[in-house]
Amino acid sequence: MIKTQNLDIGLVKKNAQHKVGFYIAESFNSLPMVAALEPLRIANRVSKKRLFQWSFITDNGKAVKASNDILHQADFSIESSPEIDILVVAGPFFINDIKSDHLIDWIQRQHKTSTTIIGLESGCHTLALAGLLEDKKCTTHWEHREEYKNYWPEHDVSNDIYEMEDNIFTCSGGAAPLDMMLYLIEQIYEHELAASVADCMIHPHIRNSGEPQKMDIQYRVGINHPIVLECIQLIESNIEQPLTPDELANLFGISKRQLERLFLRYLKTSPARYYLTLRLEKGRMLLEDSNMLITEIAKATGFRSVAHFSTRYHSSYGITPKDARAYAMAN
Repeated sequence: MIKTQNLDIGLVKKNAQHKVGFYIAESFNSLPMVAALEPLRIANRVSKKRLFQWSFITDNGKAVKASNDILHQADFSIESSPEIDILVVAGPFFINDIKSDHLIDWIQRQHKTSTTIIGLESGCHTLALAGLLEDKKCTTHWEHREEYKNYWPEHDVSNDIYEMEDNIFTCSGGAAPLDMMLYLIEQIYEHELAASVADCMIHPHIRNSGEPQKMDIQYRVGINHPIVLECIQLIESNIEQPLTPDELANLFGISKRQLERLFLRYLKTSPARYYLTLRLEKGRMLLEDSNMLITEIAKATGFRSVAHFSTRYHSSYGITPKDARAYAMAN
């Protein structure tokens, strides 16, 4: 049985220099939470000091299930939570499940006490609801970015892995909290400690905050032709206002026919079909994972009308956007 206080493995439950509270919502994602937690434990272990202790907090102090269906116990409810220096907010899988006014009020109170507050994935939306991200550059997971911008069009939302300003951090999620926490450890203590933690985690390259969330296009699609790669980048950057094949070809000083040959050779499809597939994939993701209206999704994916979007969607997936949304909600 693991002792509650064991520096040999980095487990500290009391008398630490920094007290960290992890708020975990029902259906939170385990990966970003663990990526944020483990650097703290390992910092204790390699330093042989009580640097960080942590506790888990839920709305009512009861256990919650993560998105992978693992049940996670809580140490405290919001009401009974102890004094903390750092609050990490791991929101629910679906953004529209953030509904607790009690949670928002508690986060605002924590902010007033100069607590460092970190939002992971949909936790960034929770911080926005609490009014903590006004006039601040922020980020969120790339899958949620469109919906975030739909709610808060005035916010400056980047595609970087994390952002920090004053004592507010927003993190895209996935494995990115690991890099963010290593940065935090370096700022609080020293680079040598952060480097030792990274080595223990087999993490040879600590990414800085400005690195992109998604893999470089060259490795993602597995090709290296410069024109095709630049064209894909243009396509991905112009989903809401699509460029025509002629416009794409003109930007590279080649004919439409030449561009079509390149796409057929390297991607086994045409530029128009590739473009349409990306737009429909984004539409499907927004239908399944967001609360955006179908009219808003049609606009966000570059279709001139809901009818046009519905026709194309049904042709590709054999189901209408309305029925796809209903199925996603029911399941």
